[in-house]
Amino acid sequence: MHLHAYSWLGEKELFDHENLRRLPDRPLPPITPEDEEHYRALLDTFRRSELPPMETAYWLLKSPSLIRATFHEPKEAATWLGQQLTEHAPGFLSRGEANTARLSHLLATTTTRLTQGADVSLGFYAGRTSFLSLAVVTCSPNPQAPDLPCPQQGDDTAI
Repeated sequence: MHLHAYSWLGEKELFDHENLRRLPDRPLPPITPEDEEHYRALLDTFRRSELPPMETAYWLLKSPSLIRATFHEPKEAATWLGQQLTEHAPGFLSRGEANTARLSHLLATTTTRLTQGADVSLGFYAGRTSFLSLAVVTCSPNPQAPDLPCPQQGDDTAI
């Protein structure tokens, strides 16, 4: 098992377009070649999009170039999250979310969740129109989606 870290900072308005963040549904039978082609086009768009997926495990379907870091230990991943929070907290719209004690508690909880094999996804308003999404996803296998392949499969040097 290892963990992949992801981050996205962008316009909240774009983040709010949930249809762009959802994995497309497979067409129902009978499936025509046009249905299959349309589905594949939607899936390709989903995979190429940098927007965070609605379900955290689906980060694993996205391009490997979106992986910000890979870890073998939950504590290392939580440290990465802590660094991201420290870097971005001054820009959080809510002072309560930027509170040091609150962030420390959040990181302690994160370490526990990751140790148990759960994914972690955090989101914060950053300024009036921006949103920060941070995620750490368990890989090989992911407990919530064990059939998803590792995005870096076959690339042992990246893990």
